[in-house]
Amino acid sequence: MSALPLSGIKILDLTRVLAGPLSAQMLADLGAEVIKIERPGGGDDARAFGPPYLSDPEGKANNNNSFYLCANRNKKSVTVNIAKPEGQAIIRELAKSVDVMMENYKVGDLKRYGLDYETIKKINPGIIYCSVTGFGQTGPYATRAGYDAILQAMGGLMSVTGHIDGEPGAGPMKVGPSIVDYMTGMNTSIGILSALYHRDANNGEGQHVDVCLFDTVIASLSHWLQIYLVNGNMPPRRGTWGNGGMPAGVFRCTDGELMLVVGNDGQFQRTCAVLGEPELANDKRFVKNNDRVVHGKEIMAIFAGLFLKQPVAYWLEKLEEAGVPSGPINNFEQVFSDPHVQSRGMRVKVDHPFEPNLSLIRNALTFSGTPITDYRAPPLLGADTKDVLATIGYDDAKVEGLKAQGIL
Repeated sequence: MSALPLSGIKILDLTRVLAGPLSAQMLADLGAEVIKIERPGGGDDARAFGPPYLSDPEGKANNNNSFYLCANRNKKSVTVNIAKPEGQAIIRELAKSVDVMMENYKVGDLKRYGLDYETIKKINPGIIYCSVTGFGQTGPYATRAGYDAILQAMGGLMSVTGHIDGEPGAGPMKVGPSIVDYMTGMNTSIGILSALYHRDANNGEGQHVDVCLFDTVIASLSHWLQIYLVNGNMPPRRGTWGNGGMPAGVFRCTDGELMLVVGNDGQFQRTCAVLGEPELANDKRFVKNNDRVVHGKEIMAIFAGLFLKQPVAYWLEKLEEAGVPSGPINNFEQVFSDPHVQSRGMRVKVDHPFEPNLSLIRNALTFSGTPITDYRAPPLLGADTKDVLATIGYDDAKVEGLKAQGIL
């Protein structure tokens, strides 16, 4: 078996919470050696974001919660107090031999510690230095802190998310998971990989990569935002309605709901036949998709009445036979019970010191030649401090001395 795609790449990771750690985790999955720097005592802020926590075998309180576990597998944890000169010296020494340094501190914070890009570049000219922030390295909001929900609001995502205007509960709505953090993590990985390719193709030239949540959420609005750029109109909230083919949305059945997306005119004709109303396909209001978009409320109301006649399983079977995209609305238990999810191996097991059979979500990438097969549990706080610092000449006595001073 070939080595993983990023074998040989070394990353110094000073990111915390979610967007940066998710990116570093992806790069670690792909074979990079990721050294995660955490605060002595407390560690990554995510460790304090509340339950559920793993159960310590000795019954002690600990900081290994689900928020931290989701974004930190395949890494090494090293505790360093970067507010102290001795800690800053350790980071600079580690930075000399890495390919990538990642951080998500507020703009200007690391310059006070001599850990900014310009300083690090002097000791490692080829380094890829990636900054992940709420609002980017420039602009009037650059120094602001930014969290996912704030950027969902400011970036326009909440303005087009939620129940249709006029329906009960209408108004701006946040997407459930921290989706902007996740997308920013993906952009961060793309930026780092692109810069690494550029470095290797251009005589070792490093650079500073600037990724932020605000840019990411705006770019992610894609075809929705393009509507505004084309005609100046604000797209309305559509609830569960689809964004292209019509009809598309959640339909209630006798025992639950399903999601339907009719993507083209042929699928519409077959759906009408499945629903027992084939003549609907010839109604001049609904013949073409553009017609159905114009008369969206009418066709959605008609379909709503028809779906109420049978249970979910009946409709899903008939729609599948007709080649019409549809699916159940699964909760998490149903997701991991789904035979396709199981066949794709989306749940992986790792050996954690507190839980020998801990479940994690696998990396979403699948490679034919360099498959990701091994996953290491997210590390306990400072688990690798001694081993990593030994590589830069810190013996056990020096490490213990620095621990006594609160540096490690």
